[in-house]
Amino acid sequence: MKHKNGKASTERRRSPRVAVVSDLVEPIVLRYAADKPAGKKKGPKDEVAIPKHLRTQPAILTNLSQTGLALITFLAPPHTKSFKMTLTIPGLDHLPIEGQVVRVDKKGDTFSVGIHFTKIAKKYQKMIQRMAEDDGDCNTRIGLGLPEACVPDCGFHYLCTKTQKAPHWPPKV
Repeated sequence: MKHKNGKASTERRRSPRVAVVSDLVEPIVLRYAADKPAGKKKGPKDEVAIPKHLRTQPAILTNLSQTGLALITFLAPPHTKSFKMTLTIPGLDHLPIEGQVVRVDKKGDTFSVGIHFTKIAKKYQKMIQRMAEDDGDCNTRIGLGLPEACVPDCGFHYLCTKTQKAPHWPPKV
């Protein structure tokens, strides 16, 4: 049976995910402003809006797709309608994202949080999509027992921790 998004009924995701937790648990820091009006910083020529209550929160990235991410937090997630964050992981440095919390599951003292991107540059969406597809292709080659599982142009190479990873790819520039 197929879901309305065209995928098998057991998989409802629109975009493939990079399953970060299976290969690498990536610590990140959420930085966000509470849903309160920004204060004004008076300068000599103009006024600049700055967040009045900037907050930070450590988290662990568990998966990533072009449309969102999942993470684990040890504190309640941001109670904001939307927030801005900068994602920095190997291969994606200082990626500016705006998102909203769409799912929170409390498990003991931790929270599993799903975040949908509301604003992300198309070029980064394409990079994340390629990473997810290349990781999936690699897993297929490994599952089939092919001798060359790691390929030179793999978009997932920087996050990969598989034993089949070829250390000389991609070439250093």
